[in-house]
Amino acid sequence: MLIDFVPTVAGLSLADAPAFKKAPGGAPANVAVGIARLGGKSAFIGKVGDDEFGYMLADILKKNNVDDGGMLFDKGARTALAFVTLRADGEREFMFFRNPSADMLLKESELNVDLIKKSKIFHYGSISLITDPCRSSHLAAMKIAKAAGAILSYDPNLRLPLWPSAEAARDGILSIWNEADIIKISEEEITFLTQGGDPYSDESALKLMHPNLKLLLVTEGQAGCRYYTKEFKGRVPGVKVEAIDTTGAGDAFVAGILSQLVKDFSLIKDEARLKEALKFANACGAIATTERGAIPALPDKKTVLEILRKH
Repeated sequence: MLIDFVPTVAGLSLADAPAFKKAPGGAPANVAVGIARLGGKSAFIGKVGDDEFGYMLADILKKNNVDDGGMLFDKGARTALAFVTLRADGEREFMFFRNPSADMLLKESELNVDLIKKSKIFHYGSISLITDPCRSSHLAAMKIAKAAGAILSYDPNLRLPLWPSAEAARDGILSIWNEADIIKISEEEITFLTQGGDPYSDESALKLMHPNLKLLLVTEGQAGCRYYTKEFKGRVPGVKVEAIDTTGAGDAFVAGILSQLVKDFSLIKDEARLKEALKFANACGAIATTERGAIPALPDKKTVLEILRKH
């Protein structure tokens, strides 16, 4: 979990931006808040600095009804920061301040094991795999969750500038690929992970399927998403909105689909019901683009159902 500094004026480079607004972020934290907003129960595990920004982030989790029993404060490192530019088309460029930041220093001995064992779905990204001790903690937490019967959900959320090299990023992301029950990736990530595969082809996506994988989801921005299971594949069109800022749209989508799957995981075996659940997730993602910043833009259930009625 970190703080994004977002320019007050869109479409300018970091150097030209006149001012920045702070916005809480970090993909897994966004997903946790997204699920709580939709009426689900979520908890967050991670580390922030023992500093004003760290306490601000912990406070945001509490205000949004996310269990923060797995949140820790590091006295020796700062809360991570990222400066994010919004290009004219609403897409983003990042500049990170993490050398090292508190999130990288989460130790295995600090994991809240009881919290992990309680989870029905255990969701994670790949940024926590970049350096130890956080990497070992991440792997240990996955093992605990899996042994306790949780569904493992993975959104690699590629951030190339944070990895030592593109090759390290690819290897790191794929090192835990075969453990996940659900994976969500973007079209760019397909090209990156398959080393140049066509992001729009089923063939490229299917290369990323593995024997344990129950559901592979490919997000296509405004166009919607594609889904692949062992039994079927298809796509669900997006919900049209006036996009301002795409930050957190993928996280809102993940929150949307996980909030449906946790109620009844068997819906992945029923294509019609899966498509309904993905339409709900697409609406969550779309609404999240209509406001700046990730967490402020995450929708509640009422807003999602309203927009679905109109479409």
